[in-house]
Amino acid sequence: RRRTGNLIMKLGYARVSTEAQDNTTQLAALKKAGCRRVFEKKASGGRWERPELNRVVEQLREGDVLIVWKLDRLSRSLKDVLILMERIEQAGAGFRSLTEAIDTTSPAGRMMMQIVGSFAEFEREMLRERTRHGLATARKEGRIGGRRPKLTTRQQQEIVKLVNSGEQTAADAARLFGVHPSTVARLLSRFRLTE
Repeated sequence: RRRTGNLIMKLGYARVSTEAQDNTTQLAALKKAGCRRVFEKKASGGRWERPELNRVVEQLREGDVLIVWKLDRLSRSLKDVLILMERIEQAGAGFRSLTEAIDTTSPAGRMMMQIVGSFAEFEREMLRERTRHGLATARKEGRIGGRRPKLTTRQQQEIVKLVNSGEQTAADAARLFGVHPSTVARLLSRFRLTE
């Protein structure tokens, strides 16, 4: 699109999650905020395919401002919001959220987004650390990922003993211990391999 001189554009983005929802409130607030053009979308905030949002971000030029009614109109994922903020910053543009009073065109607003980004990164790092620690602890205790066994070691030994002695059939043992017959079949097969 063509620009004359240093014309700064305020571009709005409005989104509702379903076809039944109405975005009249968002549109009115964006027009009042001075948006010359508003991009609208009806889609869930968790979906990645958002062509209208991508279009508005691609049209941003230095000095422009992308305005939304609420931050969650961009996305419900903090990580996704931060990626979008990086794209807006790379374009040399600003961002405003009317409801939360976030405005990256001011030094305070930029600092606020950096703090939010730092907390998000800290949270991701803590999650990675907890996951690594949990896996290491599980390995030390001899546990490997996956579902917990339906039968304890003692129950497994009891089933093998009952079936091998002929006291119970595999199907009867499965009913007795409340497991599927295939669980007993796998157990007996494993037992035969170890003998």
